[in-house]
Amino acid sequence: MQPRNMSMSGVVDLAAVKAAGEAKAKAEQARAQAARTGDAGAVTPAALVIDVDEAGFERDVLQRSAEVPVVIDFWAEWCEPCKQLGPLLERLAVEYNGRFLLAKVDVDANQMLMQQFGIQGIPAVFAVVAGQALPLFQGAAPEAQIRETLDQLIQVGEERFGLTGIAVDPNASPDAVPAEVPAGPYDALLEAAASALDANDFGGAVQAYKNVLTDDPANPEAKLGLAQAELLARVQTMDPNAVRKDAADDPGDVTAQVAAADLDLVGGHVEDAFGRLVEVVRRNTGDDRNTARLRLLELFEVIGPDDPRVTAARTALARVLF
Repeated sequence: MQPRNMSMSGVVDLAAVKAAGEAKAKAEQARAQAARTGDAGAVTPAALVIDVDEAGFERDVLQRSAEVPVVIDFWAEWCEPCKQLGPLLERLAVEYNGRFLLAKVDVDANQMLMQQFGIQGIPAVFAVVAGQALPLFQGAAPEAQIRETLDQLIQVGEERFGLTGIAVDPNASPDAVPAEVPAGPYDALLEAAASALDANDFGGAVQAYKNVLTDDPANPEAKLGLAQAELLARVQTMDPNAVRKDAADDPGDVTAQVAAADLDLVGGHVEDAFGRLVEVVRRNTGDDRNTARLRLLELFEVIGPDDPRVTAARTALARVLF
């Protein structure tokens, strides 16, 4: 696993968009399953702090990062600043009540992880969100700065990846093991669609998601996955520089503006994408207006209906339509 910084803006990052969609879909599926079974999968406060080694890194960090942001504390027994920072992070993990998971890595026992993250000194703190790693800070930072960083991390996890954290029950048994979730009727098709996305077979992913929606039109994972796959298919063959030049040269070219909105969204500029299409709807009538409106609705599906940026854009769209 080669960690990389989370792309927040500026470039066409297909992997980041795909990861966001997959993480949102998994989070939505887990919440729906918990609602059906009445099992919130709650953990004890003590389970919010875990020791991680190289053998369990994929399971305990990468896989869990599809549910909750995972903060990694790289430390060592001989490191005096680590002895100040570690207890503080553990206290904050409990205080934040499941909004993030703290994974502690002893660098003396896990040299490979230290090298993979490019760590030059400890303590060093990273985060992993939806399988993507990003550095947070190095050294024993002040508590106020740490809180601000954690708040920003949690906000990114919620808004971009749909991660709302894990449920905590102070009365739960420390030895409790979450019940095995039974396979759903569409799990095989959804897994096939996810595999197609991983292989950049966007046409295959689109068809697989459509197969699910044929029988279950409201399936949230399939709806989100379809929107993601269609977006990735559209931008895959685009020349970003040419698309943006066309859009800048001719603001009245609806086709260019719609394509530029796709690039805006893939690059992490969600408000720019929405604002661009709302403006196209405002300026046009007939088929051109409808083209921009439908694309905007498709992009709403990519981000998710609960995202506040979608709510704001829906309000703006209603104002220009009515």
